[in-house]
Amino acid sequence: MDYRRKFRKAGGFMKNKWVKLWIAAFLAPTIAVLCLFYLIPILTVLVTGFTDWNGMSKPVFVGFDNYVKLISYDNTFLISMKNLFLWSLIAATAHVGFGTLVAFVLYKKRFGWRLVRGAFMIPMVISSAAWAMIYNLIFNDEYGLINNGVRKLGFGNFHVSWFYESPAAFFAITLTWLFYAVYVTLIVYNDLMAIPKEVHEAALLDGASEWQVTRFINIPLVKNAIATGIILSVTARIAGFEEVALTSRGGPGNDTYNITLMLYDGIVNYQHGYANSAATIMILLGMLVMVIINRAFKMNERTY
Repeated sequence: MDYRRKFRKAGGFMKNKWVKLWIAAFLAPTIAVLCLFYLIPILTVLVTGFTDWNGMSKPVFVGFDNYVKLISYDNTFLISMKNLFLWSLIAATAHVGFGTLVAFVLYKKRFGWRLVRGAFMIPMVISSAAWAMIYNLIFNDEYGLINNGVRKLGFGNFHVSWFYESPAAFFAITLTWLFYAVYVTLIVYNDLMAIPKEVHEAALLDGASEWQVTRFINIPLVKNAIATGIILSVTARIAGFEEVALTSRGGPGNDTYNITLMLYDGIVNYQHGYANSAATIMILLGMLVMVIINRAFKMNERTY
């Protein structure tokens, strides 16, 4: 009996050992890609942010000089942080709010909802760079849709160079992404579809109205999806580049300048250490947003 028990125990150990080996074999390529394309570049950015480096020669440690230069240079950093704060506030409210509203409209499946869904999803196949060029044409003063439309309404003297005048440039940049909330809609819509029908049926049997079901059941149950949408939207504003670089280029003055342009300027001027210090701040801001939204929405708690 003791011999048989030991044999079964040894067989179970070997079985578990092979299972662990198979798991390791499947995870190895993913871990390798993660380290090669994410972990190593991020560590390189963090380390070289403290160096004087032109991208070719050996980095020279300079401490916090790049960060001092980044923060103190011509108030550009403070202006970029102000713009980022305003854009993040708009993204977390109007942008996510619009995407969430569309998700709830699609969830109700009113007349024409399939047409709305198809039209709303079309922008997903268009890159941010292409959108920026399209908006360059839409906001053009001579032949753009906006200005020509206003002039045809009777305002013949209406002339605004949207991307090159203050404060119009800030609002024009905002409009290039404000209603492009497809990802938020998809995430929230997916969570709405996952809510058990029994929950709604029980609420309706108890006399709840559709508005009460939406307010007290649907919205609380999709709070994690809404929080995820906020994280994606705000971090997209931190990393946003094409919309600004291909339209206003941070102008007029520094009205639409952001931290990604500081990173870009550092790279084109062969100041990679300076550029990586800006990239480090972007990484830290992204992590801070994740922590704040995670705690504010209590995303670690179960919704059901």
